[in-house]
Amino acid sequence: MTDKKPSPSETILASRRAFMKKAGLGGVALGASALAAPAIVRAQAPIKWRLQTYSGAPLGAHVIKPQIEAFNAAANGEMEIELYYADQLVPTAELFRAMQNGTIDAVQSDDATMASPVDISVFGGYFPFATRFSLDVASMFMYYGLDEIWAEAYGEVDNVTWLSTGAWDPLHIFTVNEPIRSLADMRGKRVFGVPTAGRFLSRYGLIPVTVPWDDVEVAMRTGELDGVAWCGFTEAYEVGWADVCNYALTNSVTGAWFGSYFANTESWAKVPPHLQQLFKSTIDQSHYYRNVWYWGGEAKLRVEGEKMELTSIPAEEWNQVVKDAESFWDEIAETSERNARVVEIFKKYAAVQEAAGYPYR
Repeated sequence: MTDKKPSPSETILASRRAFMKKAGLGGVALGASALAAPAIVRAQAPIKWRLQTYSGAPLGAHVIKPQIEAFNAAANGEMEIELYYADQLVPTAELFRAMQNGTIDAVQSDDATMASPVDISVFGGYFPFATRFSLDVASMFMYYGLDEIWAEAYGEVDNVTWLSTGAWDPLHIFTVNEPIRSLADMRGKRVFGVPTAGRFLSRYGLIPVTVPWDDVEVAMRTGELDGVAWCGFTEAYEVGWADVCNYALTNSVTGAWFGSYFANTESWAKVPPHLQQLFKSTIDQSHYYRNVWYWGGEAKLRVEGEKMELTSIPAEEWNQVVKDAESFWDEIAETSERNARVVEIFKKYAAVQEAAGYPYR
């Protein structure tokens, strides 16, 4: 008797999980050897943190668990972070308030999904056509001033400190029983998704529905949801939604999700500088891992993944969606002076990329 040959998608996922170890984020890989303090006897108890992520456990195994394990190993007993997944301690929509009042010490999420009470929260998650590639996020934060704007916005909020923003996957729409081959096919479809993209796509009749993350698959199986507009191909395959959805729309609403790390300011102030730096360094390593994990997986699973039929909206129709995004940007820019500055950065960045041409656009 021979072992069953793995499917193409199983082979791809296995190779990508192996990348975690090569990237220096498997187990203690970032490393006790590279970053740990000397082993000495400590009189005081270690600092304890509770951190909750927006993601469920299957996805969290990639987007945050390796980072937390690496930090705990390298902290050498001085600090320990307990990791909780979506809705385990508090509902995702209450993450911000729970962090602000100290129920939890830190959060990994986009601004919109966790209901941040700042004007720029609309840009967290998926903002229509703001990015083409994952590196666009880091570039705008590093070179175009988004980092200063995020720090400014959260600096006006009591007891919350913004730490870092990175890129996740692009946004595609996956449906269970009915394919999307035109804008008209979106009408009436109930999808689990992130707030801003859902708000934009609702103009074409898509209906955003909010359910707990762990309930999404069941909701699609029972017909409560017609699909998801939450992620790219990597997550759809990794968390099992590709086993339920039969169709994948190749038109991408935006190229990368904006996700951030935040901390309760009082909790952050109690962490000594060397551990603050260690936490920031593991965040940066996590950003690197996700960039490669998503970038490689999106193309490979779209081409070689066998679980979903690929569909597309004709270019002449999709061009109208892209055009509509321009007015959506302008509407958001009118909501506050700070939001206008963010939109202006998006426009300037896009213009530079278009002018640069290949390989940027």
